Amino acid sequence: MAEPVVRIPDAKVALSTASVYPESTATAFEIAARLGYDGVEVMVWTDPVSQDVESLRRLSDYHGVPILAVHAPCLLITQRVWSTDPWVKLQRAKSAAERLGASTVVVHPPFRWQRSYARDFVRGIWRMSDETDVKFAVENMYPWRYRDREMLAYAPDWDPTKEDYRHFTVDLSHTSTARNEALHMVDRMGDRLAHVHLADGSGSAKDEHLVPGRGSQPCAELLERLAGSGFTGHVVVEVNTRRAMSAAEREADLAEALAFTRLHLASSTSSASPTSPSSSSPSPSSTRAPRT
Repeated sequence: MAEPVVRIPDAKVALSTASVYPESTATAFEIAARLGYDGVEVMVWTDPVSQDVESLRRLSDYHGVPILAVHAPCLLITQRVWSTDPWVKLQRAKSAAERLGASTVVVHPPFRWQRSYARDFVRGIWRMSDETDVKFAVENMYPWRYRDREMLAYAPDWDPTKEDYRHFTVDLSHTSTARNEALHMVDRMGDRLAHVHLADGSGSAKDEHLVPGRGSQPCAELLERLAGSGFTGHVVVEVNTRRAMSAAEREADLAEALAFTRLHLASSTSSASPTSPSSSSPSPSSTRAPRT
């Protein structure tokens, strides 16, 4: 029997519900089903449906689209969603993920003014990870910039690879805004990379979340490396379609993003790299307790 010439990893391609904003969470399920995404990542935000587990379950069942990940409400506009206590937010995100069958909770590093939360964040994420099979994947962020000024808004740091977390999310729009080398960050994450937010950026101070292929980030290269390594995490299309002039234009952008992702996740078997990031096997650091 001839050996296959193309390797397609088990990684599922999901649509972030944030990708349809200002449309609703329900619209994201409809589009994901129509375009053939493998699932959705629910961004928990001000849309009441995104906060309600039973509503989300009904949408998932009705459209036949599984919920693969839950993005905890970490944004400025979600400071009062699911409590003002950030640990309560994470407990509710964990509970929602468990009840919905999602394998991952995406969480941002704390804001610097959340001093108590930031002080215990690394140890707290480890404690919560030990209580569940759900992965808490800490996402890379970026410094805030205004003209020639830079503000460090996150603690312990916007770059989570400077701390010892069990799992990471890499976001390529955020690496662009941070003016960070995306593949170098992925190398630092190693096999603790469990989750990918796929979007592009042009290096602007704004977090652009462009359709992959429309900016300067190595979206294709990253996907090809993931394919070569047999990555088993999720690749989530998280793009900004706010400027779409119609529902058809928004859907065309999301179809283009899905086609780009599937194309570059199909890798030649001769190009597989055993040193590429994969979430399929733990690194020595992935099971050690954090330093106190």
